[in-house]
Amino acid sequence: MATLTLSAPAKLNLFLHILGKRSDGYHDLQTYFQLLDYGDQLSFSLSDSLSLSGCPGVATEENLVWRAARALQKHSNGKLGAEIHVEKKLPMGGGIGGGSSDAATTLLALNHLWQLRLTTDELCQLGLRLGADLPIFIHGHSSLAHGIGEQLKPMSLPPKAFLVAWGPDQVSTAHIFQHPDLTHQGLARTIAAAIEQGHNDCQALVARLYPNIAKLLSLLGPKARLTGTGGCVFLPCSNLQQAEDIGRQLPSLYKFFVANGTDRSICHQQFAGFL
Repeated sequence: MATLTLSAPAKLNLFLHILGKRSDGYHDLQTYFQLLDYGDQLSFSLSDSLSLSGCPGVATEENLVWRAARALQKHSNGKLGAEIHVEKKLPMGGGIGGGSSDAATTLLALNHLWQLRLTTDELCQLGLRLGADLPIFIHGHSSLAHGIGEQLKPMSLPPKAFLVAWGPDQVSTAHIFQHPDLTHQGLARTIAAAIEQGHNDCQALVARLYPNIAKLLSLLGPKARLTGTGGCVFLPCSNLQQAEDIGRQLPSLYKFFVANGTDRSICHQQFAGFL
């Protein structure tokens, strides 16, 4: 197969606990990654060289898709290339893993197209050099996570629909994690309690720094939560129609999409259809 079209799903952090700062500058975390059945779409065609389109506003050399493809080329001493096109649906700086998911899908797709036969663990090690969120998308199962987000324990939850909304603000993960006012409350007593409480240690700081996000949290009510370091806010709903109805009531400043949580990544589901 010389061409592939695959999704790059969004994720939510149903809770996010910051346990402390590490000597390497990263933070130890506890979180639950909930994959969604909605995301960007990427197409790949074998070529003699590497090219990337569909990513305006980001220099090619800085784009995670490009960096993932180049890293895989270098790791495998590969001579093949690919034409890669990205159809963006997920907002940048939203805390829903858009860039990381695109990069993970790129590693999975090119590993297949180039017939490299690298294992999932090998791809994760390569992906970790690009970002801490890549392993969840490479493994492709909603999971409890520790470490910097790379220690994953697959864990299924009952089906749930979500409204995901955002305003004009792009939030820098590095800025939030390096901010002197970032605090943490530690672990919940149980994972079930952590999921039920949905506490995000970054939410109070992000809401203070970004008034539009604070307003969105207020508009969506007490069950709304920041995902990751923001700026997307999510609200669990009974079904997609309820999520759609709530989203349409938001002021025009805010955009939104609705999606179902899924145990298995839609990218991996698509792979299973033709492997």
